[in-house]
Amino acid sequence: MGDNKALLALAELGIPHTVVRTGRAHSVEEAAAMRGVAVSALIKTIVVRRGDDDYLFVLVPGDREIDWAKLRNHLAVRRISLPDAEEAFAATGYRRGTITPFGASSTWPVIVDASIHGEVSLGGGDHGVSVNAQITDVVGTLSAEVADVTKPLQS
Repeated sequence: MGDNKALLALAELGIPHTVVRTGRAHSVEEAAAMRGVAVSALIKTIVVRRGDDDYLFVLVPGDREIDWAKLRNHLAVRRISLPDAEEAFAATGYRRGTITPFGASSTWPVIVDASIHGEVSLGGGDHGVSVNAQITDVVGTLSAEVADVTKPLQS
């Protein structure tokens, strides 16, 4: 574990998980293959900004993308946006491609897309580090909301 904040947080939270270490992937498909999971089980953690210093994490399956209208409706807001890489780093303590709700520098709300089920692979706080866990354990421990906020990727 060393000084990996995400792995330390997972251990502290008591979420059963397995750490998977791979090389750095260059696509969702490559990352899923390296982790030995289906693309739908590879979960992307997206940081969304609702306002000044008001963020949340949205967990999105690798084969889907955020449906902005659904997310705005769910949050009952008219405007949301994605922070740039530096703003996301300042808000979470993680660089893009390593973001996870575990061990982030601030505790933000978490929304888990309703299509996610079973064992999933989430980012582990560093490039080439991921964790496999049951989504029910993740949802329960993080007090996450489960909502339909994604749509299939457009080809």
